[in-house]
Amino acid sequence: MKKYYHIEININEQKLRLCNGKKIEKEYPVSTAKNGAGELIDSECTPRGEHIIAEKIGADCLPNTVFVERLPTGEIYSPELRKHFPDRDWILTRILWLKGEEPGCNQGGDVDSHERFIYIHGSPDDVQMGKPGSRGCIRMCNRDVIELFDKVIAGTRVVVFEK
Repeated sequence: MKKYYHIEININEQKLRLCNGKKIEKEYPVSTAKNGAGELIDSECTPRGEHIIAEKIGADCLPNTVFVERLPTGEIYSPELRKHFPDRDWILTRILWLKGEEPGCNQGGDVDSHERFIYIHGSPDDVQMGKPGSRGCIRMCNRDVIELFDKVIAGTRVVVFEK
């Protein structure tokens, strides 16, 4: 039987839940924006509301593959690489690129989640989950983002909220 998943991201709890109908199938710790929730471009906040997964990127990439502008750089993340690029926002392993579904809230104009490049993505192993720290995206452990990536399809509904 085919499963129809949706994703719930609770900013206050710093948790992502993979749901099948009303059943929570899996729960993952995440790290959302250090600046909190918000929709404005350049705010470095995590946008709330209804989204979908617009694109899945990195299906065949190795864990710790480094992405810049959604393209694999050919690098595999390491602490030594971080020393060479200390200011890089590390986007690793897989990318689930979100698209807002609510005009004026997270879609269009200066609140467009897709144009803000908001992703669910992998992170270096030393990035603490369960605590805000990103620049707007939803960070996950690499093993968790691989597992999630393999279960969802483009078009999967994602709701981001505070409660």
